[in-house]
Amino acid sequence: MFQTDGYETRSSVLAPAKFEALASHFEAKLAALPEGQRPEHMDVPHLTDPALFEWLLDPDVLDLVESLIGPDIALFSSHFICKPAGDGKPVPWHQDAHFWRDSIEPAGDAITVWLAIDPSTVENGCLRVIPGSHLASAEHTGTADSFFNQETAVDESRAVDIELERGACSVHSAMLVHGSPPNRSTLRRCGYTMRYMPTTVRFLKAGSHRIYLARGRDHAGNTYSPC
Repeated sequence: MFQTDGYETRSSVLAPAKFEALASHFEAKLAALPEGQRPEHMDVPHLTDPALFEWLLDPDVLDLVESLIGPDIALFSSHFICKPAGDGKPVPWHQDAHFWRDSIEPAGDAITVWLAIDPSTVENGCLRVIPGSHLASAEHTGTADSFFNQETAVDESRAVDIELERGACSVHSAMLVHGSPPNRSTLRRCGYTMRYMPTTVRFLKAGSHRIYLARGRDHAGNTYSPC
């Protein structure tokens, strides 16, 4: 399914106790946000919170990643995307690779593991995808009043809703067109996006960001930070 559609889902990826520890860790981070800071924008938290490597480098997570991109894996990024109840922001239709093309090459080789910290449903703004859209680049234009200042046009009749139980995950290609609607429900929706790439991908922005060798060996001459 991943090769043909650009995504797949799993009923779980972390052992139950380990997932609950991550969920508790997230709740503490959320409670500590400065007043006025939106919870959707808890980007690259592992750069300042090394405790998160316990989950980002978890063997079960890396086994899932290895099954899709091979044994030589770099951790590229992570992001808690938390949509609060009532006014959670939408994410416009986009391909991740479009926004990463100045950071990694080829950007389309990266993947994202989207781990559901909360149940993710149609009602609270779950991830939506366009199956098969990872096979070609999409044009991004215009301005979107949400996460990004660009978006791509899609035929929404082709969209698939990715509903996930708490602790389940989806995995998608950096080339897959995806997005999510606002959360107008009474229930919060949070996911932890864990982003990886094969070590054949070149990292272009050493110094402004850090990547980590998660498993295997390097093939692109990259410099990795210690975990």
